[in-house]
Amino acid sequence: MTDEEGAVAAPNDTVADDDALYVLTAVLLTPAQFPSVLGDDYPAACAALAVEPYAEGYGLVLGQDGSGARWTVVVEDVSLVAVAIAAWDCGMEYDLSPDDRSVVCALPGWPLPVAVAAPDVAAPHDPLPDPEAEGTSPAPLTPPDTDSWGPAQRRMGADEIAHQWTAWRGQIDDATAFTAPAGTDLAATGAEPGAGPVAESGPAPRPEVQGEAEVEVDVETGSEAGDRSEAHTDAAADAGTHAEADTEAPDPPSGVHPGVRRVLAQAQEYIDAPPPPGRVRSSFATGDARMLRADGPGWSLVARTDDIAFVLLDEEPGEVLPVGRGTELPGLLKALDTLAARPA
Repeated sequence: MTDEEGAVAAPNDTVADDDALYVLTAVLLTPAQFPSVLGDDYPAACAALAVEPYAEGYGLVLGQDGSGARWTVVVEDVSLVAVAIAAWDCGMEYDLSPDDRSVVCALPGWPLPVAVAAPDVAAPHDPLPDPEAEGTSPAPLTPPDTDSWGPAQRRMGADEIAHQWTAWRGQIDDATAFTAPAGTDLAATGAEPGAGPVAESGPAPRPEVQGEAEVEVDVETGSEAGDRSEAHTDAAADAGTHAEADTEAPDPPSGVHPGVRRVLAQAQEYIDAPPPPGRVRSSFATGDARMLRADGPGWSLVARTDDIAFVLLDEEPGEVLPVGRGTELPGLLKALDTLAARPA
């Protein structure tokens, strides 16, 4: 079930053929808050729904018509949708009925999994193509397959960590988790400038997290992670035997994942060349801290500005790589928070 699901509202005549729409849930589509399954940033998410990336954003209303067919209705009344979501989050009922004049389009299917259904109608199913569309109807939206791993699943995994930060953070022992000790400047070890201390190659253990709509991030454990760590150690030892003959920069410490160094270097580039809206997002955390979500080509990062970070990579299915604070990560997170999109 999505976080924003609420009580089924009264029918709303927004779907084609004047069929009633039974509202099941809603989400926001704005630069600061959008379903990550749709893309790495706000323009990409809008492109997935074939709408223009207006700065004001949209609301996405997910429901069923009278025949049980799934529809996603895109509306311009962002405030109305935000009020409905806030009411549902507080356990209150709210009749979300957008005005027809605010409707931008109605798309078949749902981009997210929804665990509830409208009462007294057929089970949720994709609507039949419009025969008058002559093959031009858009394909129904579908949630990503959680049995595979790719960009959508990677972003969903990062969202899960952000939503369950305390559970994930509790699995990390700062004394043993990071091969680069606190205070180490990886610029001296041959890593990218500004990268800061990074994580060991092994994944963080996955806590038990409940929720039907949450992606399953099956992290590697045991010998598989150990074999990779051992390989890193062997490579570092071999590099050391040739240190006097080589004039290149020294290899990074054993266990440092090269993908993590790449992620932090690309995140650093965002400071000098701001990315598309929504590529970096900042939301409320406890105290004075902020929760950061950042994405890039093949990677996702989630962090608290007063704590560590976690990285997920397309090339490492299911792995969650912790990133230590060190001396440079705090400055990077602070700079990212400065340029991040924030909820209104």
